[in-house]
Amino acid sequence: MVFDYTFWIVFIGVGCIGITAGVLGTFCVLRKQSLLGDAISHAALPGIGVAFLLTLSKNPIYLTIGALLAGWLGTLFIRFIIHNTSIKTDAALGIILSVFFGAGIVCLTLIQSIPVASQSGLTTYLFGNAATLLKSDIWVMGLLSSVSLAGVGLFWKEFKILTFDPWYCESLGIKRSKFDILLLTFIVIAIVIGLQSVGVVLMSAMIISPTIAARQWTDSLGGLVCLSAFMGFVGCSSGVWLSSLFDNVSTGPVIVLVLGVIVLLSLFFAPKYGLVYQAIVRWHHRRNIQESVMLTNFLLFSESDTDPFHPHDIAALTAIGRGPAFRALRSLKQKGLVQEFENQQWALTPQGLQQATAIQKDTYDEY
Repeated sequence: MVFDYTFWIVFIGVGCIGITAGVLGTFCVLRKQSLLGDAISHAALPGIGVAFLLTLSKNPIYLTIGALLAGWLGTLFIRFIIHNTSIKTDAALGIILSVFFGAGIVCLTLIQSIPVASQSGLTTYLFGNAATLLKSDIWVMGLLSSVSLAGVGLFWKEFKILTFDPWYCESLGIKRSKFDILLLTFIVIAIVIGLQSVGVVLMSAMIISPTIAARQWTDSLGGLVCLSAFMGFVGCSSGVWLSSLFDNVSTGPVIVLVLGVIVLLSLFFAPKYGLVYQAIVRWHHRRNIQESVMLTNFLLFSESDTDPFHPHDIAALTAIGRGPAFRALRSLKQKGLVQEFENQQWALTPQGLQQATAIQKDTYDEY
């Protein structure tokens, strides 16, 4: 594989999309508006069609402006429906998504009937075609990404408060509606710049996946935004590289697959929240409980004898089950808390007696 000029154009453009989508997608996910990206990407399609019908040109500036206006208009409609009717968020998203997408398909159908050569290639906005990116597209995407990221940095405090406690935001005198619309505008920009590369259908994955993966690794909002941007870049750049290894393989779907792998790896292997980590923690908890019960059983049995180190038969120590009893005894023996005698008899060691007494005291203190 040769890293030619086209490859680097696509690499830079898609990497820019991954960083921007990762940062703005964080606020979508935390505000429980994960499907907003899907709705906006579908809402932007008629804007692309109308922009072409008015200009008969595929100039990226015209098409991007049309997509931005349509996506922003769809966002305002969603916001209006949620705040002024009894319709819930999911229903509002579904309404705008379907209506605007239908309008976009109608526009594309009309465009195909126009006898101009420039109308070819607009359907790539449905599923994306990163290979069609030009240097002019990169400049437009870079400018819009810079505006979005600079806006997030400039209004970081307001966006953070708006995300976690919008009512507190009102009490501070911050106009909630103004910053809500501003944040939605930046999200629209992040989505629109990715339509040509990833497409309307798959763009929602670009918004959601990096944040979901990053959320498994950190509890800090700043760390989440940075890590989400990093994972978005890694997923996009890896998708571009992998798709370049094969002929006739679209870049957008490969990027989404790579992001899906990153999400799965994070869900299973991330510390603290990963499924594997939590399974190990639960296993340790069960083992500690079994060992604590076994030690207190020794202490309970020793009350009938003046010698706390008197050995007891294994049959008397199976109150928690034979399998767990043997495992607990072996583990306690390795820690030097119990000792084994002949005829399957076990007894506490001085260290084990001290720990068993401490466990019993803590149990009594709780009650």
